[in-house]
Amino acid sequence: MVARWLSLAAAPTFAVMALVAALAPADTICGAMQGPLSLQGMVPMYALMSAFHLAPWLRLFR
Repeated sequence: MVARWLSLAAAPTFAVMALVAALAPADTICGAMQGPLSLQGMVPMYALMSAFHLAPWLRLFR
């Protein structure tokens, strides 16, 4: 029961982390970051992780 609810926490958590990384100043997170819309850095990584963890949500609404 707890594992099922815990699996639902991953996708929103990574989505929030992607939003925070996109909105934070570049020097706060990483000085080498090119920009929030570049394919390098934390934003695309967190967005992909959020997408990969959507399966429990899709099963919930099925």
